[in-house]
Amino acid sequence: MTTTDSTPASGRAPMDPLRRTAFIAGVMYLITFAGSIPARFYFLDPVLNDPGYIVGSGADTRVLVGGLLDIVTALAGIASAVVLFRVVKRHNETLALGLVTSRLLEAAIMAVGVVSLFAVVTLRQDLSGVAGAEEAALTTVGAALVAAYEWTFLLGPGVMAVVNALLLGTLMYRSGLVPRVIPLMGLIGAPLLLTSNVATMLGVNDATTVWSLVGVAPIFFWELSLGIWLTVMGFRPSHITAGMTASVDRDAEPSRM
Repeated sequence: MTTTDSTPASGRAPMDPLRRTAFIAGVMYLITFAGSIPARFYFLDPVLNDPGYIVGSGADTRVLVGGLLDIVTALAGIASAVVLFRVVKRHNETLALGLVTSRLLEAAIMAVGVVSLFAVVTLRQDLSGVAGAEEAALTTVGAALVAAYEWTFLLGPGVMAVVNALLLGTLMYRSGLVPRVIPLMGLIGAPLLLTSNVATMLGVNDATTVWSLVGVAPIFFWELSLGIWLTVMGFRPSHITAGMTASVDRDAEPSRM
């Protein structure tokens, strides 16, 4: 007597576990873009570009939303590494574990920056209406907290993005899980971005220069194309997926009695 699994009520075949892993990882990467770009260039703009924000009228809700989007970005980054770990560890477990650790550190650094901006909002709400020396002192404190955020942005999404690109780019390039041109962008962009970031730390570069743009562009397109490819196409067949697919197929075989 042969028994088979029943067809789902929806009439759809269940998604292959590997395809589901790639899809979730890809969506997590895309969420990092959906969260970080509007946070940096719209929601956090009032506090980042107004030196007197802490003693002014403020746009607190907008800033708080921006901070929460940064937290979502950080959590999505961790999730992408954790989801990919079960697959990429089959190629090199050390690099795979390093990727998860790197994402955790990046998220921790980003959280420190978000807390700094939330502190600006709290001080503005609690100490609004001060004048004279108190206003000058409060403005200085606000500037210091914003500077702390800028440093966490440089070290978190900046320097740690280089580490992430080197680790995951190496894993993806060697395993062939995605077209090699995608991780190649990350591997080429990593040293460019690192050079740009180090120059910014030393005060010889600025985030608005062509140098910074050249450093950011390859990493931007590496992560965006990786997210789109994993979401739409999934993993390419490789020595890694072959072993995992065989295991899944054996588990899915109908039982015989």
